[in-house]
Amino acid sequence: MIASEVLTKGVEQGIITAEQAERLGALDSVREPLELPASPDDEQLRFISGFSDIFVTIGLAMFLGAIAYFANRSINVAWMWASVAVTAWLLAEFFTRRRRMALPSIVLLILFAMAVFTGAGIFLGAGTGLYVGTVTFLNVFGINTNQPTILAAAALLTVLLTAVHYWRFRVPITVAAGCGALTIAVIGLASGFAPQLTPAGDSLVILICGLAIFTLAMRFDMADPERLTRRTDIAFWLHLLAAPLIVHSLIRGLVANTSKLDPTAAVAIMAVFLALSFIAVLIDRRAMLVSGLSYAGYAFATLIREAGFSDMTTPATVLALGAFVLLLSAGWHPLRTAILGVTPSALTRNLPKTSPQT
Repeated sequence: MIASEVLTKGVEQGIITAEQAERLGALDSVREPLELPASPDDEQLRFISGFSDIFVTIGLAMFLGAIAYFANRSINVAWMWASVAVTAWLLAEFFTRRRRMALPSIVLLILFAMAVFTGAGIFLGAGTGLYVGTVTFLNVFGINTNQPTILAAAALLTVLLTAVHYWRFRVPITVAAGCGALTIAVIGLASGFAPQLTPAGDSLVILICGLAIFTLAMRFDMADPERLTRRTDIAFWLHLLAAPLIVHSLIRGLVANTSKLDPTAAVAIMAVFLALSFIAVLIDRRAMLVSGLSYAGYAFATLIREAGFSDMTTPATVLALGAFVLLLSAGWHPLRTAILGVTPSALTRNLPKTSPQT
């Protein structure tokens, strides 16, 4: 802002004319406000750098889809996945290593990891079909697979190749993809060595994996509290992976039958959700909240029905969850400030600091 005294002195000293001073004052009064600098606790995500990312991603989807179709038609489904993996790697040499395009790099890494895992499973004898995408992966949380050894072997090979991929291309999501594959390997080994494991034991295995990934994510977060380097992007994807593993396993461990809740179980789920919300605000990561919203909504709907308002269960649940998300978003910064103020400094020393918001 140009002070009026400065303009007056400029006119008196002959630097500018009175008309120019008036025009400068008018221009200064109508200018657009400066943007506030990005706060480290706004959880910035380097996901897309421009519309060219979307344009290239559309092209990648069409090209790789056609490659998969012709490979499956000419040879078989196993070689189809091998072709997709090889092609995704070659395309990454240009769009990731040379162009450094964010969204295409993420898509190519996901396709590469899925193709390696699926193709390896089929090559090892899991049969044809979308090995991970349609059956096994949907059953991971329930530890329900008929071929755990093949599942573990395919996952370990995926871990190895994603590690090589990260060494070559340094895409932040690669670390989470490798951890996801390693989690599947652990689940497969647990199913193979302890097929009689109870549902509570299954949930414990998943919870341990989720907590391990969460710990790794926090190591990356605490190494970059200002969230300026690649570490914060790696931490984001790790949190996104850890959150559903932790939330799902906790709920399954507390509630035997999530398809039919009683009021006591619903209250327990709400308590877990609130505790996870506190942790999410403390560490300034929203993935935990997103993962728990569906369970919180189901529990809240149960409580509404038990209160005798069954005719408005769905709209009341959506209204309550929407209001919670909006209020939490609006009050995120002051709430974090309050929580950080009462939390021992030894725990918050390397966490992102809140910034004044206007």
